[in-house]
Amino acid sequence: MTAVRDNAALHRFELDLEGGTAFATYRLSDGVVSIMHTQVPRDINGKGHGSELVRGTLDLVRARGQKVRPMCGFVAFFMRQHPEYGDLLA
Repeated sequence: MTAVRDNAALHRFELDLEGGTAFATYRLSDGVVSIMHTQVPRDINGKGHGSELVRGTLDLVRARGQKVRPMCGFVAFFMRQHPEYGDLLA
C-alpha cells in the first residue's frame, strides 16, 4: 500500500516524509489527471522521494481507473523510464 494520499481539497497528491511533505499538484477533468508540478522539500531532495511520490500517485490513479496527462517534466521523465505505467497515458 502506498503512503501517497490524495488531498482533494488542495488538488494535490501528498507524501509525508521526515523533513516535510512532497506533493504533486493536479487538475482532474473527465477521468484524466493532469499532473502539473511536483515538489520535494529542498533539504531532502535528491534521495528518491520524487520517484516515490510519482510511483504512488500513478498507482492511485491506476486503482481509480483514471488516465494521466504528465504536464510536469519530472513525471513525464519518470513515465518514460518506467514503461509499466505507459497504459495510464491519456
